[in-house]
Amino acid sequence: MMETVRVRFAPSPTGALHIGGAHTALFNWLWARRMGGSFVLRIEDTDRQRSTEAFEKTILAGMRWLGLDWDEGPDCGGGFGPYRQSERLDLYRRYAEELLEKDLAYRDGAAIIHRIPQDRTILFEDIVYGSIEIKSETIKDTVLIKSDGTPTYNFAVVVDDHTMAINYVIRGEDHIINTPKQILIYDALGWELPHFAHLPMILGEDKKKLSKRQGATSVYDYRDLGYIPEGIFNFLALLGWSAGDDKEIFDRHEATALFDLAKVAKRKAVFDMKKLDFVNQEHLKRLDPIRKLDLVRPFWEAIGLDSRLVDDGYLLRSLDLLEGRGQTLKEMAAYSDFFLSFDPVKERYDGSDISEAIKARLRPFFEALLAIGNWDHDAMAELARQWAIDKGLKLKDLAMPLRWALTGRKVSPGIFEVAVHLGPEEVRRRLAHYGLI
Repeated sequence: MMETVRVRFAPSPTGALHIGGAHTALFNWLWARRMGGSFVLRIEDTDRQRSTEAFEKTILAGMRWLGLDWDEGPDCGGGFGPYRQSERLDLYRRYAEELLEKDLAYRDGAAIIHRIPQDRTILFEDIVYGSIEIKSETIKDTVLIKSDGTPTYNFAVVVDDHTMAINYVIRGEDHIINTPKQILIYDALGWELPHFAHLPMILGEDKKKLSKRQGATSVYDYRDLGYIPEGIFNFLALLGWSAGDDKEIFDRHEATALFDLAKVAKRKAVFDMKKLDFVNQEHLKRLDPIRKLDLVRPFWEAIGLDSRLVDDGYLLRSLDLLEGRGQTLKEMAAYSDFFLSFDPVKERYDGSDISEAIKARLRPFFEALLAIGNWDHDAMAELARQWAIDKGLKLKDLAMPLRWALTGRKVSPGIFEVAVHLGPEEVRRRLAHYGLI
């Protein structure tokens, strides 16, 4: 009979949910969902000095933002809260006392210490790294219960994983060094070992340990920069695992169907910001238009634009005209600011590069443009094409001044589409400001 997969994510509430922790949580979540198992959330909060309720709330909020829902825990009314080590102290003391009774541990003052057996070869099979072997002589006696009565990490994690029936321990490769100590505790208590899978470290683009400058920061920092959970989820899944067939863009359902723990790579993953931007942009393109609008609104507000003053239909069309421009919500808000207000256009562009001679040459064209009865893209494009031929000009000689006047940018969506969307009165106002009519 196939065992039911049970995995856990066990963060310490001594900081926000950073990228490394989110990566570990995501791989545990994917394996549980792929195998129809359970994903358990456990807060390791026995570090009384550094653990805070605020950090715990931030971690939970970050997981919810990424859609990493957990399956069980204490009922907190309307849903499950996480398990907390601080609420399980009696359990750790009980098993430490059992090891004392078996003479497999001893007291040193108020502390309880595991007596490491000698002449033992500790061998375990890691799903990612293969066979790992270590001699017990290289391990010092291990503290189980500290003098203040709290358990050490290596003891608490074994007791928790066993009593919660965790049978797949999926965590970062920095924990490989702890695994032999934990295996000896499993053996001392007569417990069956779980499967171990250690995930490769995530490096910065310089191939060194990930720094905050290169991505080792809170997932909420990425939210505030305009990344969306679908993009972060997809990108993190690509760090150390491949969906196959060069498939890089997928949603959580596709990732769940394809994920295989045995295909996690041994080599260290590289946090590539350009890849993150690309992946996030692809997911922005997939967003439902209404949701996209709701997500962009706060970023307009952040740059001083009140989207409530503008019709939603107009705003939806504004975002549609971007045609995929913008790799984050923040960039989308910035690239579309000229649709909401003329103020950012004037701040970016003062028109000083247009001489009076050029203005005199362009005014007849812009007057003709504003006189078009059928205010649509095709009519404008045809007028510009014919005008350029008649006057011996290049099309860009007409289009670029119009683009600068309407958007304040060198690059924008199709400028005649922009003009149609802004409407003739707003186009007239902007052209007049720069003396082009």
